[in-house]
Amino acid sequence: MIFVTGGAGFIGSNFVLQWCAQNDEPLLNLDALTYAGNLANLRALASNDQHRFIHGNICDAELLTQLFNEHKPRAVVHFAAESHVDRSISSPEAFVQTNVLGTFRLLEAARSHWQNLPEDKKAEFRFLHVSTDEVYGTLTQNDPAFTESTPYAPNSPYSASKAASDHLVRSYFHTYGMPVLTTNCSNNYGPYHFPEKLIPLMIVNALAGKALPVYGDGQQIRDWLYVEDHCSGIRRVLEAGTCGETYNIGGWNEKANIDIVHTLCTLLDELAPPSDRGVINQQTGQPVKQYAELITYVTDRPGHDRRYAIDARKIERELGWKPAETFETGIRKTVDWYLNNQEWVRNVMDGSYRDWVAKHYESGNK
Repeated sequence: MIFVTGGAGFIGSNFVLQWCAQNDEPLLNLDALTYAGNLANLRALASNDQHRFIHGNICDAELLTQLFNEHKPRAVVHFAAESHVDRSISSPEAFVQTNVLGTFRLLEAARSHWQNLPEDKKAEFRFLHVSTDEVYGTLTQNDPAFTESTPYAPNSPYSASKAASDHLVRSYFHTYGMPVLTTNCSNNYGPYHFPEKLIPLMIVNALAGKALPVYGDGQQIRDWLYVEDHCSGIRRVLEAGTCGETYNIGGWNEKANIDIVHTLCTLLDELAPPSDRGVINQQTGQPVKQYAELITYVTDRPGHDRRYAIDARKIERELGWKPAETFETGIRKTVDWYLNNQEWVRNVMDGSYRDWVAKHYESGNK
């Protein structure tokens, strides 16, 4: 059995679904079901005995010990994290609690479990920590992409908390010899992405005739990775990665935020024409002819990193992994998924979410 934390969130649920579709090894899934954790993501596994879900928090040391003792997993894949930069700016303490203290308590429970395993099982055990490229800081237009040896320089409470967790994981390898692996990924996109992040927010707002809020000048550059590619990369690292090593997982797709927004508008014009849907611009009250009419520039957020880029040559060279999707194929699949899963979207669009978006974006419109 493998033990997954945060398996009801965006990346975690995609990993769980992919795992259960591709092999029959049991999977234990622990998730606190905070605002971004959604059991509806895992509805397809409702009657699948391979998947066992536990509602709980990685900060709960007693629960963790109980789960390791009862299920004796051969591996941990650690997704559970607070992950939204804007939320970390307004409420940083939750990020320290989950990302730092939670990771520490998970490491301690895993170490106790690992140290008591028979020697053959001890050698096979793995602890895979899923992290982000944001720990490396920001790049200028001409800087080379982040490699696994790039010095850490986090610029937000979120990225600082993830950097701290990365260092904790590394220390357990060097201090205790615990067989750990770390992956640092670029920006993910795809199905089940909570509509506070750029791509799903733009899709949801466009279909509702709401403003498409773009921070600053929209020239912030990110490397975009389709979530199912990310999950396959994690599976490959878990299978064959060298203990103590870090592997960058990227999509080789550097795009400016404003270009992403225009791409989404063009795809939506094709796949869900606003005239066919009767979309009304909620700011002007007029029918929307093209979704790009809704683009609205808003005040940039504090400490907004200008560019991220992942050099993913190490994982390709050493483990033979590279992404299967181009940005063009992945983004079309993503838009199709949101158009075909409007019930899922409606179910996550509760009042507290709308209030949060209004607070952080709509009041900043220029």
